[in-house]
Amino acid sequence: MGKIFKGQTALRITLQTYTDLQGIISAQIKYRKPNGKTGVFPAGVSDAAKGVIFYECIEGDIDICGWWSFWSFVTFGDGRSAAGETEKVYVWNEGK
Repeated sequence: MGKIFKGQTALRITLQTYTDLQGIISAQIKYRKPNGKTGVFPAGVSDAAKGVIFYECIEGDIDICGWWSFWSFVTFGDGRSAAGETEKVYVWNEGK
């Protein structure tokens, strides 16, 4: 994967949960910004059997440079939930 830049909107964040996502009621991609602030992106499921979720970034989503952390969080129809392993990604200033 190439570099990710601050302000980039042509970006799809994809995570593999390693769990069958049939019957889930929600999927999220949680994040921690380099400044410590946390948040959530609503995720879609691109492959339920393989456990792949994604989020298409929009303007303002990737707003600061530094190390970001992303992890999956899914909720199943019976109320159970599961968090995924954290992935760290560096966001660069344009032109670097």
